[in-house]
Amino acid sequence: MALKIQPLSDRVMVEPQEAETKTSSGIYIPDSAKEKPQQGKIIAVGKGKKDHKMTVKVGDLVLYGKYSGTELKFDGKDYLIMREDDILAII
Repeated sequence: MALKIQPLSDRVMVEPQEAETKTSSGIYIPDSAKEKPQQGKIIAVGKGKKDHKMTVKVGDLVLYGKYSGTELKFDGKDYLIMREDDILAII
């Protein structure tokens, strides 16, 4: 996917995964009770800083903090832009 957005410095652009709509036991979760997703796919990566090389790459599936990043709507889709330090793990 070719986006027209290029994150700067040590920032990454993440496409959050959809929130769960059903529990493991089969109960459907209403929209008002859904948790904010905490994992997503890396869509774009900045160049890093001169003393910090980027660890993640485009296509990585990552876990991040619940309140990490800045929400962005682009071409009708929701994204997050966050620092690489806000990423907790690569799945």
